[in-house]
Amino acid sequence: MQNTTADNPALKLAVAIADTGAPPSAFVVWRGFEESMAKAARFGYQGVELALRRADDVHPDRLEQLLGEHRLEVSAISTGQLYGTDGLCLIHPDVDIRSAAHSALADLIRLAARFGRKVNIGRARGQAAGVGGAEPALQMLIDALRHLADIAAPLGVQLIIEPVNRYEVDLIHTLDEAADLLRAIDSPAVGMMADVFHMNIEDARIGRSIESAAPWLSYVHLADSNRLAPGWGHLDFGEVFQSLGKTGYRGWVTAEILPKPDPDAAARQAADFLRPIINDYNARWGGA
Repeated sequence: MQNTTADNPALKLAVAIADTGAPPSAFVVWRGFEESMAKAARFGYQGVELALRRADDVHPDRLEQLLGEHRLEVSAISTGQLYGTDGLCLIHPDVDIRSAAHSALADLIRLAARFGRKVNIGRARGQAAGVGGAEPALQMLIDALRHLADIAAPLGVQLIIEPVNRYEVDLIHTLDEAADLLRAIDSPAVGMMADVFHMNIEDARIGRSIESAAPWLSYVHLADSNRLAPGWGHLDFGEVFQSLGKTGYRGWVTAEILPKPDPDAAARQAADFLRPIINDYNARWGGA
C-alpha cells in the first residue's frame, strides 16, 4: 500500500521544552519534561525539541517511555544552555573551556543518536572577540565542527548550525554566512538551521535566503518578529512557507517562542496558527 501525505508528511510541528532547572535564558515554552510532553501532545504538536545543558539532564529509558505514551518524537536537541549557563563554547581563548564544550557536545551527539538525530549549535559556538576576530574564530570553529562531525557521522547524527542575530553573537548572522562556513567544513554531518526570528533581523529577504540555503537547510525554528508565538507579530509566514515549499523542504518546523503572556497561551497560539499552514503545505508540497 502506498504511503499517503498523512502517513509521511513533508512538515511536522514541534515545540521547544526544557527541564525544570532550565534558566530563564532558555528559549522554551514549558519546563518539566513530563508535564511538557503531555501538554505538547494535547495541543497538537507532533514532536518536542529538548533544550539541554548536559546529556544526563534526561534519563533515556524514561524519555523513551514518555515519548511513546504521548506519541511524540524528539525533533532535535538544542545546546544554548551550555553557553548561557556554563559559558562553554567552541570559540574561546581557554583550551579547557573549548575541551569541556567539545566533551559536552559529544555526549549530546551520542544522546541524539537515539533521540532526534540533530544537535543544534547556536550560541554554543562562542564569540570571535575573545580570540582576535572573525578569521581566527572561524578557523577555530571549523576545526571543532570537523572533529564533532567525525563523532556524529557514524552515529547518523547531524550538527545544525544556527545563524544568530548580532545582539547575541558576533559572527555567522545570516544564512549566507552559514553556507560559507558549511562549504569550508564540507561534511554531510553538518547542516543548517533557519530561525526566522533571527532572519527577520539579519537577512535582507527571508524567502530569498531560505531558497539560497536549500542545499544545507535541515531544520527550522519559528517565532514571530517579536519572538512571541506566530501570528502575534508582523513576520510574513506566507513568504516563509512558500520559499520552503520551493526548496522541497521536508522535516521539522519548531516553535521556539517566549512563554508570554503565559506558556499555555503561547503554545496554543503557535499550534493553532501553524497547523492550518502546515496542513496546506503538506497537501501542496508533501506526499510519499
